Amino acid sequence: MRKLWAGIALASLMAVAAPASAQLVQPTGFSSGDVMVRLRVDGVLPQNMSSTVSAIGGTVRASNTAIPEVDLSYFFTPNLSVEAIAGTSRHNVWVDNSALGTVKVGSVWVLPPTVTMQYHFGGMGNFVPYVGAGVTLMLFYDQHTAADLKALGLNTVTYRTGIGPAIEAGFDYRLRGHWYANVVVKQTFVATRASIGHGTVIAHTNLDPTIVGAGIGYRF
Repeated sequence: MRKLWAGIALASLMAVAAPASAQLVQPTGFSSGDVMVRLRVDGVLPQNMSSTVSAIGGTVRASNTAIPEVDLSYFFTPNLSVEAIAGTSRHNVWVDNSALGTVKVGSVWVLPPTVTMQYHFGGMGNFVPYVGAGVTLMLFYDQHTAADLKALGLNTVTYRTGIGPAIEAGFDYRLRGHWYANVVVKQTFVATRASIGHGTVIAHTNLDPTIVGAGIGYRF
């Protein structure tokens, strides 16, 4: 899986920095100065690639969820744009296979503002695929501690802000006028550190959420 995403990341970066060859520079339907606003429904799927848990051992898990998302893209050229993404998601967190079995940690909200540079491929009529690469900042708030932890005398859970790369691949399809359908898959690579009970238990985990979204967009 990591090799697959590494390949996609390399392709994304090459496309974003692609030379202006005759093959790539084709009409996209976009113009310099265009702004695209999209509204999507996203599935947020934490991959929980790896984790360590002190004291009790085990593996950190976070639940999947679905959220609304808004993004804004500004086009520097018909092919090159920058995108800012806004959305927030709530996840249940637990530890599997610990010395105490499965332990519910609680719930937390995640705000992951993300910025990517995108390259849009032209020459395919109303169908405009794109790839992108950038960075995401993962902020945690409104943590709630599960009864499992409180029963152990562990009444607090805090999460450290994470930052990491983000890659994406998707397409816009022009429906009519300035309206577009959009489908996108994003992968972020972000780790965090959770401190349970003021440091009684320390967990490090690579959440690495995959985001799969579909929605509509309007070009201004």
